[in-house]
Amino acid sequence: MADADVTAGRDLADIVGAAVDGGVRMVQLRAKELPARDFLAAAIASARHTAGRATLVVNDRVDVFLAARAAGAAIDGVHVGQSDLPVDAVRGLIGPGAVLGLSASLPSELDALAALGAGTVDYLGAGAIRATPTKKDHPEPLGWDGFARFTALVRERAAAAPASALNTSAGCPLPCVAIGGVTADDAPAARSSSAAGLAVVRAICAADDPARAAADLVTEWTQAHA
Repeated sequence: MADADVTAGRDLADIVGAAVDGGVRMVQLRAKELPARDFLAAAIASARHTAGRATLVVNDRVDVFLAARAAGAAIDGVHVGQSDLPVDAVRGLIGPGAVLGLSASLPSELDALAALGAGTVDYLGAGAIRATPTKKDHPEPLGWDGFARFTALVRERAAAAPASALNTSAGCPLPCVAIGGVTADDAPAARSSSAAGLAVVRAICAADDPARAAADLVTEWTQAHA
């Protein structure tokens, strides 16, 4: 994630560009404190760095996604949480071709997805793994053992309801990306827990050299897969 609240005064789009230069292939743009006009400008500027190089999704703000798309920016999708617009409503607004992610960590949240059609959601952001200051209202941390249990439950529920939103449009169980207090050192644990990816904020946004920090994360992830 690229978070405007932890950039130490640096330009958010510049950090996005550095992260992509370092090998990051998906960016979630987060700006809880920015006015909508400024968030829109940051999204459009960030899209210039990610277009054709990385997937760019906007956190929470469907309006910013739509406005950026209307301005011609290559924004790929939206990520929403449990207290944001319902995912079926978001899917209706952003269209079938856009990427839609959802934060989830509880079995009851999977129950809600089971009532929706396959392909409603493209991936889950599961966590928090640890407590993190970037999201003060995070649910009880899962730890890696809890994350592994959650990913196993997703696969189990998806197999039991193949036509539900627990599966992607390609018929595969929803991939789970680990979020919340995650660092490069977590790559081996994430891999062994069936994580589809790691979502970090401070590890890149607060780094002195965001491109190097991103490259180190990518290396750790790749080596953990070897």
